[in-house]
This record gives sequence, structure tokens and C-alpha cells, in this order.
Amino acid sequence: MDEQVFSKESADKYSLRGMVFTKLREDILAGKYEAGEELKEIAIGEELGVSRTPVREALRQLELEGLVKIIPNKGAYVAGISNKDIHDIYMIRSYLEGLCARWACENITEEQIDEIEEVIYLADFHVKKKHFDQIVELDSKFHEMLYASSGSKILGHLLRDYHQYVHSLRKITLSDPERAANSNAEHQAMLEAIRKRDADLAEKLAHEHIIRTISNINNHNLAQDK
Repeated sequence: MDEQVFSKESADKYSLRGMVFTKLREDILAGKYEAGEELKEIAIGEELGVSRTPVREALRQLELEGLVKIIPNKGAYVAGISNKDIHDIYMIRSYLEGLCARWACENITEEQIDEIEEVIYLADFHVKKKHFDQIVELDSKFHEMLYASSGSKILGHLLRDYHQYVHSLRKITLSDPERAANSNAEHQAMLEAIRKRDADLAEKLAHEHIIRTISNINNHNLAQDK
């Protein structure tokens, strides 16, 4: 991260601890650090251009989230996400995504529908070309736009958090050409239900979309117990 991010102007708006916390959280969830790897305060502070204090505070906050384990007199280590954590995240997401789709039926605009349809169209192109980086990016964009169309900032915030927690795993699941194609087809079906303002069907399809992802993870043994 560039040191400019930690300028005085930024520090006035966000605490250094919060900024360091956000950066470390993103890096852990993106797989920059492996489970069990030590997070050294001095090295992180030098990388981000801050003192050890905000790093230490951020690590304590990450411990509360279960992403970091602090061992007295030893240091802070990446806790990682267990198999059960992954299952729990997807189960919770399945219900929240269903609620999001239901609320989207009430609040989505025609402009948003057109924009989401364009994302699905582009994803279909990249699925056929097996451009997996683009598929993951467009998958995230689809869900982000769906969250925005729900009309609820609170629900959107919750879903973005859960979506980020499984970022690395999503990259693996969507590298399966069959799952990538099916996932995009499911997105299309969800959008059609939302376009028709069929809240019951939209909720059902969104819920099932996430449940199928759980099945895909189990079938491919992508999660490992920690």
C-alpha cells in the first residue's frame, strides 16, 4: 500500500488503526498470508509506513474477528478460516442473499437491471473463453450490484463482508468451467425473476445459488480443516 494512503488528510478521516486493520484483513482474506504465518509488527509497520502501535491495535481487532491468534510472549499468527467457518459463512449468505433478491424486486431500477444484464452477458463471454480471472471479477460485480439494488445499506454491508471472507475460495470454485457456466446461468435466472418482480422465486433462486456453491466445495474437497 502506498504511503500516501496514510496521509494526514486520510488520518483525519479514518484512524490509522482502522486503515491498518482494513489492509491486513483484506490481505489475510485474499490469501497473502498463509494460516499459521506470523504477522510481525515491525515488518508490517515498515511496509505500511506506520508505527507499531496502530499495527498492534489492528491485530487485536483482527483477533476479535477470529482471523488472527495472539500468543502471549510469542506473537500474532494468521488463524485462517476453518472448514466449519466456510460452511457457516455460505449458509448464512444463502439466507441473506435470498433476502437481498427479495428486496431487489421492490427497489431495483430498470437502469440497474440493464447494468446487471450486461455483467451477465460479459461473464458468459469469458466463461466460453475460460478467462477465469475475469469470471471471478464479474461474479463479484454481479453480487455487488445485486446488493446495491436491494436498497439496504445494512444488508449490503453484511453481504460484502461475507463475500470477502471467501474470496480465495471463490477463485478456486469458479476455475471449474462447469461451475462457472452454471453459476452465470443461475445469475441470469435470478435476474429474470427480479425483472418480473417475483419476490418468492427470486429469493428461492438466490438461496439455492449459494447452496449449490456449498455442494461444489464439498464435491471438490476445496476446504481443508484447520
